[in-house]
Amino acid sequence: MYKLLIRPLLFLLDAETAHHFSFTAIKTLSRLGFGPLFRKIWMIKDPRLEREVFGLKFSNPVGLAAGFDKDARLYNELSNFGFGFVEIGTLTPKPQEGNPKKRLFRLLDDQGIINRMGFNNKGVFEAVEQLKKEHRVLIGGNIGKNKVTSNENAIKDYLICFEALFDHVDYFVVNVSSPNTPGLRELQDKEPLTHLLKKLKRQNGKQAKKTSQKEKPILLKIAPDLSDDQLMDIISIVEDTKIDGVIATNTTISREGLKSHLIMTEEKGGLSGKPLTNRSTEVIRFLAEKSNKAFPIIGVGGIHSPEDALEKINAGADLIQLYTGFVYEGPALVKNINKTILERS
Repeated sequence: MYKLLIRPLLFLLDAETAHHFSFTAIKTLSRLGFGPLFRKIWMIKDPRLEREVFGLKFSNPVGLAAGFDKDARLYNELSNFGFGFVEIGTLTPKPQEGNPKKRLFRLLDDQGIINRMGFNNKGVFEAVEQLKKEHRVLIGGNIGKNKVTSNENAIKDYLICFEALFDHVDYFVVNVSSPNTPGLRELQDKEPLTHLLKKLKRQNGKQAKKTSQKEKPILLKIAPDLSDDQLMDIISIVEDTKIDGVIATNTTISREGLKSHLIMTEEKGGLSGKPLTNRSTEVIRFLAEKSNKAFPIIGVGGIHSPEDALEKINAGADLIQLYTGFVYEGPALVKNINKTILERS
């Protein structure tokens, strides 16, 4: 139904307009009592799908990547589509509008999306108010820095977000890999990244002691455009800082092999979807093999089918996330992945 009826109608709209329309529709239908029906249609509950990763128990390994529910306004409703976890954000200390519109583009011939949203969000403290509701799903908090904050002061932004969210999320994701905030990817270099992660680890201990809780898992989200040497640095950094895992990968700035018209492919921003499938899997396999699977990996990038998901799991991913595949394939993709995992387990 989604691909035959709903998607064609949504794709008549501008991509960002369609996103907001979908967001409102999901919220409205949930308020009208459709949540149980959605769960009946799309959710699979089976203990064989459960995964225990970095100390958390996931009902299934399929999550929703950051970017869809930036401000933590729809996580419970989205869980009705069968997701085992939902990642909110990217959140910054202060609200920001993001980059000027138009900033979201569908590449239909490539089943991809280019975005240069620029961390548009209402700020971490607004999200905290939303997160005070009961959670029906595990929640990850994806954190970043404001555009106006220099890299020299970036740690302060990450610490503000970390402290604000500590009581309200199950794990953290440090986003230094978005291509849409000027200079952000420079924080992936070994020295500044190590410094940032060590600061967050120390704060993790302080917050846990202060609140009489366990420390929260900290994950690093990396770009697919890193070289092998840079990926070896990532492995070294994870081992040195003792963070809990890696999310591989964010969007790419590469435009290699695209079929869509140059008018679309030359738009600035990060590319997601099918063009990223192979590269993100390569990065997962590299990290898993070169580290001897020393840390958990969440695989994301170009998952449009159960086979794409299984490739990432077989390459070394402990969990996976969807975003662009969810847009193109609809909620049935979540169910089909979980169903296939069960059939082949």
